[in-house]
This record gives sequence, structure tokens and C-alpha cells, in this order.
Amino acid sequence: MNSGASSMSALRQWIGSVLFTGWMFGSVGFYAIAVIVIAPFGSAARYGIAKAWARLMMRSLNMLCGIDYRVRGAENIPNEAAVFLLKHSSALETIAEIEIFPRQTWVLKRELQWVPIFGWALRLLDPIAINRGGRRSAVKQVIKQGKAQLENGVNVMIFPEGTRVPHGQSRRYGSSGVALAKAADVPVIPVAHNAGVFWARRGVRKFSGTVEFVIGEPVWVEDRDVRKVNEDIQQWMESEIDKMGGRELRSP
Repeated sequence: MNSGASSMSALRQWIGSVLFTGWMFGSVGFYAIAVIVIAPFGSAARYGIAKAWARLMMRSLNMLCGIDYRVRGAENIPNEAAVFLLKHSSALETIAEIEIFPRQTWVLKRELQWVPIFGWALRLLDPIAINRGGRRSAVKQVIKQGKAQLENGVNVMIFPEGTRVPHGQSRRYGSSGVALAKAADVPVIPVAHNAGVFWARRGVRKFSGTVEFVIGEPVWVEDRDVRKVNEDIQQWMESEIDKMGGRELRSP
């Protein structure tokens, strides 16, 4: 591709990225209000609104930014509720997970619930909101509230690193997800992906391409050591991400 064509392609990508970002933030308010209005009709109805928003965002992301996704290992998603561990490298996977996986709740920092309108709607979706400053109390919260959600057939989604980490980097995985799985006697489902290649952490510009989501086999904790299981899961996830490659996958 010559420099002129490359510049035009980059410009189109920037325009699409800015349009998508504006559309995403604008739509959040509308759908959040819809969740609040429909609240009396029950949790299933509220979650349906969130699911519809995620589906719309993924279609918009494809149309405006040329980003699609494919899933490998979908057969590893159990019929019963489980704990899912996902790498957190961008905002993309926080949207895609709602479309890809069955009914779910999310472990997130409690401060998000304090945001006007968005936070109020988020609270109505019954997340597991924790105080990240108190590590021990946070783990106890995840186990207590997570067990209740799992018993109701709701999957629990956890970003084990606790915050967004740029693609290609890693930090120690927290063990609350594995501890919850052990306490509730359900499997852990590890999920590796390269979303951060196409939508970088704190980045406005998106890069066209196909995001890979790899769903690993269920991991049962049972009488095994929580820390050892957690380390094994981290090793698997990071290894799968390394196989996907890095920024050379992005289109200009």
C-alpha cells in the first residue's frame, strides 16, 4: 500500500473510531434510562436491555471500525453456571463478553455504581461491587455474593488482574475467582483473547481486524490448592495470548 492510500485508510479508521466512541457514550445513557424504567419488570428484563446494547455495540464496532470477532472453544461453555476468568486489556471484551456468554454478572469496583444514571442502571443489573482497597474483604464479598449468583444460574465474570493491562503485558492474577469456584463447587472457565491489539487500553483509535476469543476447558478446583490452580490458569491464558501475536496483526 502506498503512502497516500495508507494515509486515507488511517483517516477512515480515525473517523470511524471517533464516530463509534461518540455513539457508544451517547447510547449508554439511553439504554441506562431504559434499564431504570423497566426495572419493575424484573432482573431478566433488565438484563435483556444490557444484552441488546452489547449486541448493538458489537455490530456498530464492525460497521464503523471494521472489527469482528471469532470464538474458539465454545463447546467448553458449560450448561450450568460457572466462574469465567478473562484477560482485561481494553473496553472491547467488557462488551463482547455480554454477547458471547450466557446470563452473567460482573465483579467490578463499587465506585462505578455512583456514576449518575449509568451507575444507577448498573446497580439494577446486580453486579458484585467490591471495595478494591480491602483485599481480604473483597475476596469475601466475591465468594459470598458470587455463590448466591451461581446458585441462581448466573455466570460470574472476573478480570483476575483487577484492572486493564496493555496487550502483551501481565500482572499477577488475583485468586478470588478460583476461590469462589472452589467454595461453590463449580468450574473455572479461562478465556484468552487479543482485544487489546485492536482497541488499546485508553485508546480512542480502533484498528480493523478479527479479535480471537479462546475459551479453555473447564478447570475444577475441588481439593487442589487455590494458588496453584490460579498460577496454572494464568500460564495457560498468557500462553494462548502469546500465540495470537501482537500489534503486527492490526490493519493500518
